[in-house]
Amino acid sequence: MPEIMIFKEVIEENGLPFTVFIKNEGQHIDGKWVTGIPIKKPMTGVILPLNNDDIKYIESGTYTVKEKKLFTTKPIEIGTQIEYKEDIYTLQAFKDYSEYTDVHIYLMRWREGVDLLD
Repeated sequence: MPEIMIFKEVIEENGLPFTVFIKNEGQHIDGKWVTGIPIKKPMTGVILPLNNDDIKYIESGTYTVKEKKLFTTKPIEIGTQIEYKEDIYTLQAFKDYSEYTDVHIYLMRWREGVDLLD
C-alpha cells in the first residue's frame, strides 16, 4: 500500500470558508411534531470549478458552470447542504482517494431556486 500524502496544511492555508448545514432531527413537543432547525458549522476547504475531465467522467447527468469540487480534510455526509458565496449546494460523492491522501473530495451540485434542506 502506498504512503498516504498529507495535504492538511495546504488546505488549511489556501482554503476558503463555507458553511455546512447539519440536519437536526425534529422532535415532538407537547404532542406536535416540530421540524429540526439545521445547525450551521463553519468549515474551510479548497473549492475549484469542474474541469473538462471531471465532466467527461462523471456519470450522473448535466452540469452547470456553478458546479464545483470541494477538497477538505474533514468528512461531510453525502447529501449535506452547504453555503458558499451565498449559493446553496448539495454535496455528492465524487472520487475516493482515501487510500492515497487525507483529503475528502466532493462534488458540489448547484440547482437554481433550491432552499436549505429541500
